[in-house]
Amino acid sequence: MAQKKTTSLKERYYNEVRAELKKEFNLSNDMQIPRLHKIVLNMGVGEASHNSKLAESIVNQLTKIAGQKALATKAKKSIASYKLREGMPVGAMVTLRGERMYDFLQKLNCVVLPRIRDFRGISPKSFDGRGNYTFGLKEQSLFPEIHYEEVDIVKGMNVSIITTAPNDEQARALLKHLGMPFKKH
Repeated sequence: MAQKKTTSLKERYYNEVRAELKKEFNLSNDMQIPRLHKIVLNMGVGEASHNSKLAESIVNQLTKIAGQKALATKAKKSIASYKLREGMPVGAMVTLRGERMYDFLQKLNCVVLPRIRDFRGISPKSFDGRGNYTFGLKEQSLFPEIHYEEVDIVKGMNVSIITTAPNDEQARALLKHLGMPFKKH
């Protein structure tokens, strides 16, 4: 019995998705075909400003999730009502490009999103008008790299997928071809 070879999402994009998008949108130039530019993961934790161990923990968890070193984000200005001073840690972020970006998207589609309880798909309305898509996850323990015992505080994250598509229609088609499970209307 012949085993089917699994292909990476990047290979699938270059071998199948590009041709489908070119035909679907009647594009004459290969450079017009929408592609992924980067994926940005962001965790904001206000309590981290008063607890340096929590800030360190969030950076470590985001680093595990992304497979790449995460940066601690710091407050840009002081806000007295939140007891926040400029330069205090308020979260973590990481930007994925290239092979890691495709690997993360494949893990998101195949492992993480199906683990969400009562999951019926992600909203097809979260596009920004310029071909970028952002959605939130309610907890970091959905990722297989994070063990429930090591979670100090259950914190969600924003996932922003930035594409080169000129409009939302092309970006939605690109993400659908790459396997994003959008809700049916």
